[in-house]
Amino acid sequence: MIHQAVRSAIEKAVEEELEAALSAPRYAREQQRRGYRNGSRSRTLTGPTGRLEMHVPRGRLFTPSGGDREWRSSIVPRYQRRLAQVNEAVTAAYLSGANTRKIRGALSPLLRDAPLSKSAVSRVIVTLKGAFEAWKRRPLAELDVAYLYLDAIALKIRSAKKVVSMPVLVAVAVLTNGEKQLVSLEACSSESAAAWKGFLDQMIARGLKAPLLAIVDGGAGLRAALATTWKDVPVQRCTVHKLRNIQRKAPKHAYDEIKADYHAIVYAEDERVARTAYQAFCRKWHKSCPGVVESLEEAGDELLTFFRFPKAQWKTLRTTNAIERLNGEFRRRVKTQCSLCTEDAAVVVLFSLVATGTIRLRKLDGYETIASAIRSKLNRAA
Repeated sequence: MIHQAVRSAIEKAVEEELEAALSAPRYAREQQRRGYRNGSRSRTLTGPTGRLEMHVPRGRLFTPSGGDREWRSSIVPRYQRRLAQVNEAVTAAYLSGANTRKIRGALSPLLRDAPLSKSAVSRVIVTLKGAFEAWKRRPLAELDVAYLYLDAIALKIRSAKKVVSMPVLVAVAVLTNGEKQLVSLEACSSESAAAWKGFLDQMIARGLKAPLLAIVDGGAGLRAALATTWKDVPVQRCTVHKLRNIQRKAPKHAYDEIKADYHAIVYAEDERVARTAYQAFCRKWHKSCPGVVESLEEAGDELLTFFRFPKAQWKTLRTTNAIERLNGEFRRRVKTQCSLCTEDAAVVVLFSLVATGTIRLRKLDGYETIASAIRSKLNRAA
């Protein structure tokens, strides 16, 4: 009964849509009539209750030139095989982490004798690509960017008939009102300086302004690209990544002590105290653990850049956690996929997770003080 009610409701809605387009009910001889009926056609649609066999009316609309053209329904568009609700359910399930096999299995009891094929599920997902292409080309000149987080996430992607681990470069901007916004995504063959330079250049070509600060994990390719592209933009190296690098060089029995001394630097009350702790760290460990000191000194002053900004923002600015959290959500959503079919599919899925609100970006901690950071930069420039 529900299945038949759904079919009747769709047929009635299309009938009323045609009547409104013609400005006249069936058989009426109205002066304001804008066209005429032209029989009906059989349509098969997959809806929430399964396959729907129905008859939808056809019509012709008068044109200003004195001729006529075919009327087309917006409720049941031409060539459409599924109702929008079915496509939305497939998209939501896919973005929640289900693969095509699981989606087909989950929806088969509802769709009954109209099961979705693997290719049908893939075609639904491809519809997301149009939105991604528009987003990728949008101008960035109007974005008031305060800070820019840059990182990469490695995904298994089928490329040239082989599944490879490919980095997807990610940029997240913090706007002057504290909101975080995904700015760009691009799959590249590596994280080389050339790859990162091209990634930055395409954002600049779309109007992206230089940020007050770039927060990065310390990769050599990204650091070299930033030095070439934005020479005057200060860089903050992620303190968590640096601690991991130090851990690689630290003896296991001394790591806890080294970690405590390192925390005395990055969690200091101010920059002066941090630099004092930095020098003490180097004096204490340069003989017994030279590799540890060498790793620390490799970051240089870029480990302490966040001290120049308002204290309320230090927690967020001294690490890349803001973008790492996003990448973690990306990994969680796509881990059910053995591999993503193409490079385009990979970036489209990641974009869609944010665009549909499946992943939400919250405001920067201490965003109320961003204005004071901007004023400080202007004063230093003056």
